[in-house]
Amino acid sequence: MLKTGIKGYAEVTVCQENTAKTRKSGTLQVFATPAMIELIEEAAWKSVADELDEGCASVGTSLNIKHLSATPIGMKVICRTELIEADGRRLLFSAVVEDEAGKVGEGTHERFIIQSEKFQKKADGKLEN
Repeated sequence: MLKTGIKGYAEVTVCQENTAKTRKSGTLQVFATPAMIELIEEAAWKSVADELDEGCASVGTSLNIKHLSATPIGMKVICRTELIEADGRRLLFSAVVEDEAGKVGEGTHERFIIQSEKFQKKADGKLEN
């Protein structure tokens, strides 16, 4: 079982590809909320990946996120996560997202530990229906 306190980190520089306009979450040339969510998920899953049993991974199941401030093209955005609850297969992370001027997002992210092969087989089974 994983212990709380595991910290994660991910960063990205805002560019055309991760703007709200390009990601279709708005019309402006600022860091897109979907891109911020990807950054949160990346920081969280990578933080625990090496702690999981062989053949296991974690999948995102829930997000409760606030996007507090816009970040323009060219600025770096970082995300820090911390595992705050570990209950069996359920993992809950706190997340703080900042750009070079301060906090731009915060919230929580839930993930579940799964057996990769079994999970993929079940997902692929949907193609047979």
